Amino acid sequence: MSLHFIDYIVLAVYFGFVLGIGWFLRKNVTSSSDFLTSGHSLPLWITSLAFLAANMGALEMIGMCGSGAKYGMMTSHFYWVGAIPAMLFVGVFMMPFYYGSKARSVPEYLKLRFDEKTRGFNAITFAVMTIFSSGISMYALGILLQAIFGWSFTFSVLASAGIVLAYTYLGGLSSAIYNEVLQFFLIVAGFAPLAILSVEKAGGWAGVSSRLSPVMTESWRHMAKASDNPMGVEIMGLVMGLGFVLSFGYWCTNYLVVQRAMAARNMTDARNTPIVGAFPKMLVPFIVIVPGIAAAALATMGVGYAIPLKNGGPDYDKVLFTLMQQFYPSGMLGIGLTALVASFMSGMAGNVTAFNTVWTYDIYQSYIRKNAPDSHYLWMGRMATIFGTGLSIGAAYLAQSFNNMMDFLQLIFGFVNAPLFATFLLGMFWKRATGNGAFTGLLAGTAAAAATYGMTLAEGKGGFLGVVQTFPSSMAQNFWVAINAWTVCFVVTIVVSMMGRARAEEELVGLVYGVTKHEAETAVWYKRPAVLATLAAAACIALNFVFF
Repeated sequence: MSLHFIDYIVLAVYFGFVLGIGWFLRKNVTSSSDFLTSGHSLPLWITSLAFLAANMGALEMIGMCGSGAKYGMMTSHFYWVGAIPAMLFVGVFMMPFYYGSKARSVPEYLKLRFDEKTRGFNAITFAVMTIFSSGISMYALGILLQAIFGWSFTFSVLASAGIVLAYTYLGGLSSAIYNEVLQFFLIVAGFAPLAILSVEKAGGWAGVSSRLSPVMTESWRHMAKASDNPMGVEIMGLVMGLGFVLSFGYWCTNYLVVQRAMAARNMTDARNTPIVGAFPKMLVPFIVIVPGIAAAALATMGVGYAIPLKNGGPDYDKVLFTLMQQFYPSGMLGIGLTALVASFMSGMAGNVTAFNTVWTYDIYQSYIRKNAPDSHYLWMGRMATIFGTGLSIGAAYLAQSFNNMMDFLQLIFGFVNAPLFATFLLGMFWKRATGNGAFTGLLAGTAAAAATYGMTLAEGKGGFLGVVQTFPSSMAQNFWVAINAWTVCFVVTIVVSMMGRARAEEELVGLVYGVTKHEAETAVWYKRPAVLATLAAAACIALNFVFF
């Protein structure tokens, strides 16, 4: 990839800007709450864009563009089925309990609702998940810097880790959130032109459609049977696996994104954070998926573009890089690369700041050193930022074994978020759920995920316990890992809870839907969560019909 002086200037300005944000915000960090939770002080437009941008790291940019080339328009399901409904649900129904309970994290809510062991199990599994997610972002940025500058992969990973560590160490969560907002605008500026140029080169959307099988440009028509589409899933697997279990598990229980809403300055803003974020989220497929579909069309046209290869097969993770190299002139290439760098760095920072909060409050303060001065927990939060970054570097090397990063991420979510969503669903909406039921259910659900992965095979992955079923794609395998994990956790939690004694209703006020009195919404009608959620749902349904 050939860069010119103006491209390096754009990159240098960005690096200076993100470090400057951390340096400027460091003076506002005087307590562990300032560093780890932003003191619940940020306005709605900041938290909603950060809520959206926290999920626009490696998965969104490289992973989704590569999946567009691999799976076609069916990839849009990760937004219009696998994100929007869950974002609206968490804003309307779940944020009142997260924000109203005054919990500092998702695991802490589990302690308030259930017990300490449930909180500890979730804190540990979530910490592991954030390390893997951060490592995937680090891997993506490493191969990008390797392609740009010709650096070794190791040096590229260490350089990116050092910059993220610097600004998160200085400014904490606020620094990560403000950089996520900057990242959102950079992504729009850096990738919207790529979508336009690549589709135009392929002859417009009509040209793309004429050069590809209809299964690549339609989202719903070819899902009667798994063998009819490249993703290898049928409607049941998609709706239950992605649309319900993985989607709701991620958006409703993943502290990485919930943390952004909990940083809002009041309850209405906290509830509106994911709902307002849903509107731009619907349009993201046109920026990140459509270029991948266009790349698949261009590869058939003999115009000098081909999907890169890796180990004898397609290397979908490099589709976005090669498109930029093909279409972007100097200056514009610098903006596009800066947008990529921003998305990966904010993905790393988002996971690291979620990790340091859970480690400090839910593991260190709870089990290692209780009742220490707040200044000590501020120090520990900063130390957690350092060793969390170090662990992420190790995870970056593991990500090299997958040819599509989104496949790897969805597998991780199936192990952690899928059973956790069953726990939250029962905990928030069924007062009879007990701590023993929740803990046993989580253990059983996680074990079910491991068993499903170990007894199935897809693209050479899994099957270490013996192959009972073979899936046509890793994504189909991931969906059923998630479905089985959620189902087992849900059933086991109910059975064990019915065998135990439920907590008194007065202890569940503010934690469970049925026993909590909800105050009337005071915001004007067009700012009310229910109104905004209805509008967003209608727009999302319309998009599904347009690309049916």
